[in-house]
Amino acid sequence: MTKHKVEIYWSQPDNAFIAEAPELPGCCADGPTRQQAVANLETIIEEWIETSIEIGRNIRPPLQ
Repeated sequence: MTKHKVEIYWSQPDNAFIAEAPELPGCCADGPTRQQAVANLETIIEEWIETSIEIGRNIRPPLQ
């Protein structure tokens, strides 16, 4: 489970919930329910961090 801030909102154009990790630029996922959007985001956060490490991007620690 992530310790990063997560924002969830409904997107009418996408007809889905959107979950974003605002501390990680461009890191977001969608799903038909809030729970699925967050579960999808957990996977995307892991991939975002792995990719950032590979390319040498600075990763901010979660805000407290």
